[in-house]
Amino acid sequence: MKRLKKFFWPLVSTAAIVLSVYILYKDLRGLSLDDFMASIHAIPVSGWILASLATLVAYAALAAYDHLALEHLGHRISLWFITVTSFTTYALSHTIGASVFSGALVRYRAYTSKGLTGSEVGVLVAFCSFTFALGTIMLFGLVLVLEPEIIARFSHVLPIGAAFSTGIVILALVALYVVGSLVGFRPVNTRWLKLEYPKPSLVFRQLFIAPIELIGAAAIIYFVLPAEGNPGFFVVLGIFLASFSVALLSHAPGGIGVLELVFIAGLPDMDPATVLAALAVFRLFYLIIPFIMALGVILIFERQRFLARLRGGDD
Repeated sequence: MKRLKKFFWPLVSTAAIVLSVYILYKDLRGLSLDDFMASIHAIPVSGWILASLATLVAYAALAAYDHLALEHLGHRISLWFITVTSFTTYALSHTIGASVFSGALVRYRAYTSKGLTGSEVGVLVAFCSFTFALGTIMLFGLVLVLEPEIIARFSHVLPIGAAFSTGIVILALVALYVVGSLVGFRPVNTRWLKLEYPKPSLVFRQLFIAPIELIGAAAIIYFVLPAEGNPGFFVVLGIFLASFSVALLSHAPGGIGVLELVFIAGLPDMDPATVLAALAVFRLFYLIIPFIMALGVILIFERQRFLARLRGGDD
């Protein structure tokens, strides 16, 4: 059983990648490299600039996740350290896959050096994961209420009314979370963790900050998509939420293949070459460049820790 658990998620991610790549190959057999490169060159300078700014907004919001979690735990750490730790965490976890586990390792290494215990780091990881989930759920609800026709892009069976109703239910659940904070639920005590309900001030900031990261990430793609056949930002946001959620659940490194498959299915009126070009820019700005920078941060951090241990030994 332990062996099965050990290999379960790698097998799931591998199967997701293989299946996605196979379906994409069947759908994109007529697409040439020249078409793809032409789509890249067609992106205006303004699109590149706006996409880069959207990336900064997304990663700034991710740093705010950690800041809220540390405030919830009652720890004060420098904003610079939080920002660098959060950036490194998400840059690695988004690219490597299995984001909760890989992100937890980076956070544990960084925050225990600032005095947090292992259980506190566990609460921090859970808080950040919940903040991300809260933002995703809330935006899903808004998209389904304001653009219920988006469901027809993925299924012709589900009625539009069902999408609208589902959106209302989702937003009601978010409202219930806020009410629970105002009422003040009792903390949950376990052997390893003590989970306390966030204060209302933290909850309201969660509701504001959580969607910003997702909006910024979706905007990277939106800004480099052409106007022809573009359904508008809200629809692109909804497709991004679906594709990014499926990619995370698949545990595929960087959501490779999965992200492209869902996006191309969700944008049938757009040239697949332009969609792939937009996703390539997204991967460059949101995954590849941050990943390279994060590796540099880790090398510097570990070198400083190593030199500190040497100095301590000399003393």
